[in-house]
Amino acid sequence: MSHAKSAEQTSGRSIGPSADEVFRLDGDNPPSFLREDSYESLGNATLAPNRYTSQEFHDLEMKHMWTKVWQMACREEEIPKIGDYVVHDIGDFSVIVVRSKDQTIDAFLNACRHRGTQLRESGTRGNMSRIRCPFHGWTWDLDGKLQSIPCRWDFPEVIDEGYKLSSVKVGTWGGFVFINLDPDADSLESYLGVLPSHFERWPLENRSLTANVQRQLNCNWKVALEAFLEAYHVVQTHPQALPFTGDSNTKYDVWGDNVSRLLTWSGIPSPHMENPPSDEEITSMLVFGVGTEARAEGVEAPKAPSARHALAELLKAQMKETFGADLSHLTVTELVDSTQYFLFPNFCPWLTPALPLVYRFRPYGNDPDKCLMEAQLLHPVPDDGPRPDPVPRRELGPDDPFTDAPELSQISPVFEQDMGNLHRIQRGLKTAKEGVTLGDYQEIRIRHFHKTLDKYLAAGQKDDR
Repeated sequence: MSHAKSAEQTSGRSIGPSADEVFRLDGDNPPSFLREDSYESLGNATLAPNRYTSQEFHDLEMKHMWTKVWQMACREEEIPKIGDYVVHDIGDFSVIVVRSKDQTIDAFLNACRHRGTQLRESGTRGNMSRIRCPFHGWTWDLDGKLQSIPCRWDFPEVIDEGYKLSSVKVGTWGGFVFINLDPDADSLESYLGVLPSHFERWPLENRSLTANVQRQLNCNWKVALEAFLEAYHVVQTHPQALPFTGDSNTKYDVWGDNVSRLLTWSGIPSPHMENPPSDEEITSMLVFGVGTEARAEGVEAPKAPSARHALAELLKAQMKETFGADLSHLTVTELVDSTQYFLFPNFCPWLTPALPLVYRFRPYGNDPDKCLMEAQLLHPVPDDGPRPDPVPRRELGPDDPFTDAPELSQISPVFEQDMGNLHRIQRGLKTAKEGVTLGDYQEIRIRHFHKTLDKYLAAGQKDDR
């Protein structure tokens, strides 16, 4: 594959091979949804820094956005048995997600119908045979029906049917459980937009949790999220990736209000490189690692037309050997490129089996200067074997590096490079007097995100009047 720099494809796009050029050179006819160009200009207005630092803005998000959106709560495999539960917290809101029957998952507000006591501690998970208040012992079945009350004679007004636990809308997709605090919300299916059709060839329900890491960060949740919505930062923050990463010619797309995507090329040098490596050198970097002098005994780079093809063949062999998964139906771009989707407001699943990541970002309590970032790896479930048990969640504090989570493998040091920026962004935003400026193309997903956020805030504030 030639890596010579080409002229700009269109106004406002980077030099370097375009998506059409990459797919043509791959020669394997990738699915139409990857070839689709769904970019739209959303203007160039600046964003006010206080969107990231203000307690008032945080409170508006909590009142008008987080109570109206579908948000990922857990994986189905984290609550496989009847009575398994996870407590999902967002700001002051707390929800118990529970497996109430073999094929049924319910969700309830985490508050007793008697005097409001929290029924399960925030952030906890486990198994229970019933839902019992720790204060006075009011008890509900797993499906939220009132079971018993001590001194029932003293509550003549309490009727079982009228004192069910307050239910929360639940939906599932791709092995994930989503909840929505708005009883009038549209269905999860309509909210997901193009996601189900785009993931048909690599279904997320056929993956299992091989890493599940949560870390507290000293920045606003939007600051953390936005660091992962663009590849513009690669040239400065991840320079080690430039020899084999097409960063500034990343493809960006948006759909509707809720979904966006980036597709960053692997096996193609960055357009920033004045003297890009040869295809043979790129193949060696991808197979053996950057700067590796010695070759692992018995390991050879696959013979292939390009570095991208070589990496694709290696990944198919590794996935078959390690996870018993046959990925022969996937094209080169599906196998090797960093294809990351975003579902508003905080969920980022990757299409790529090479790095099968999922991100989630949430406020930490009601502090606009803190948040939680969660990173998961979802590897294939063996085609002819049982589903492995999910790994337990590892929780890291703000000073614990991602490298303390070896299950994240080679992505940990990359995360650490990103982490070095986040607290500096938060501090800088507190000082900034001018607005936040965004690139028209490379940061379109950030602008798209804020456009949708503003719709929720405007609708909520209108209802308040």
